[in-house]
Amino acid sequence: MTAIDPGRTVAVVGTGTMGQGIAQVALAAGHLVRLYDAVPGRAEEAARAIAARLGRLVDKGRLDAAGRDAALARLRPAARLAELADSALVIEAILEQLDVKQKLFGELEPVVSEDCLLATNTSSLPVTAVAGALRRPGRFVGLHFFNPAPLLPLVEVVRGFATDEADLERARATVAAWGKTPVTCADTPGFIVNRIARPFYAEAFRVYEERGADPATIDAVLRECGGFAMGPFELTDLIGQDVNNSVTRSVYEAFFHDPKFTPSFAQGQLVQAGLLGRKTGRGWFDHGEGAERPEPSTAEPCDPPAEISWHAKAPGVCAPLHEMIEEAGVKVVRDRTPQSEWYIGLPDGAMLTLTGGEAATPQCGGTYIYFDLALDYRSCTRVALAPSEKASAADVRAAVGLFQALGKKVSVIGDVPGLIVARTVAMLVDFAEDAAGRGVADREDVDTAMRLGVNYPRGPLEWGEEIGLSRVRNILWGLSQDYPGGRYEPSLSLRRRAAVRESLL
Repeated sequence: MTAIDPGRTVAVVGTGTMGQGIAQVALAAGHLVRLYDAVPGRAEEAARAIAARLGRLVDKGRLDAAGRDAALARLRPAARLAELADSALVIEAILEQLDVKQKLFGELEPVVSEDCLLATNTSSLPVTAVAGALRRPGRFVGLHFFNPAPLLPLVEVVRGFATDEADLERARATVAAWGKTPVTCADTPGFIVNRIARPFYAEAFRVYEERGADPATIDAVLRECGGFAMGPFELTDLIGQDVNNSVTRSVYEAFFHDPKFTPSFAQGQLVQAGLLGRKTGRGWFDHGEGAERPEPSTAEPCDPPAEISWHAKAPGVCAPLHEMIEEAGVKVVRDRTPQSEWYIGLPDGAMLTLTGGEAATPQCGGTYIYFDLALDYRSCTRVALAPSEKASAADVRAAVGLFQALGKKVSVIGDVPGLIVARTVAMLVDFAEDAAGRGVADREDVDTAMRLGVNYPRGPLEWGEEIGLSRVRNILWGLSQDYPGGRYEPSLSLRRRAAVRESLL
């Protein structure tokens, strides 16, 4: 199926930030674009705002003056829906209320031609429900752009229950022709990105609620150890706590209060208090003029142990640590005795090892200090440690000094199960496996959506394979032991794929 010809008209209904952004994308692709808003004068205001943005692109050398003038000549505000009659595609970006959207499309359907593609930019409402009042719902799709639409490459192309396959492919081809990266997904709550991304926020907020670490430290660990571009506290302050909380609650309601999607009590209190982030001057952090961002908790310098023991074979993600420790001048003594688990033995007998999802203190058979999962232990700049309450001050200093000798900053946090990065990534992998297993999207589109839509350092499915699906499953089982109730129960899709991997060993 071919894309809509650039000579055809594209209409955008709703002229807020997202509507303006989508109109700018269509203009850049060469279409004549009509802007409509139910509020008189808004379409003209939006056209002026788009003109100003194109002017700034000219000033920055990203667009020539002729290109700007040609684009503005194709931009036409509309005072009535009837003026959209020649449209080949109409994209709606109005208020997120089902009845309002249904009313709009009910009025629009008899205006446009039979071959006109109709689309909603909704991020939270079912595409199927929006199309439900139409006489021909087969030509209706979701086109979920991400803000700011001219800059972010991803578009989720959503198949409603009644969407015709040919019209879905026409929408996808058109998005690709506009220079965007389309991913196709089923009409399920949150689509791909907003469904799979929930644990990135929820697990961080839960660690905070349990007083495992403060927001600045959690953000730093996820950035500097996990490789994420921003931490969840700073990111939700940027998005708006009300917006992020609303999406979480919408997905939670749509999944009939599945505990995996439970909203954060602490974030809810922020919203109730009106502390919505940057737009109100304060959220998790103070954004007032002259306010200083709190520093993450970082351990003071400690001496590394002169010698450590290395027990059993390290899991693949931890394998570089052996060489790194030797390079740092610490003697490594291998224990050749068969071991059921891998750990680094510290001088006084404490066992330093990668978290398995459970808390350190209840573990029998020794004194444990868990360290967090890293995207790459060689390149990461920070590591989190969670000592058992049985660990002595000397044990903790030895663990801290060892990682400092490897060039890492160290954050010592409370004994929270799964620490920070490991529990977050394990949940992201599980949500991604579950979405792929349920046919929400194919595996390639799932990873593409999460890399481009929320800028993750790796697609979660790829990440899970690198960590090892059995390890991911076991981290979740460990979390389930400390948090019964179903939130951390590994999905059937993850358990199946982990079992297949094990059978091939």
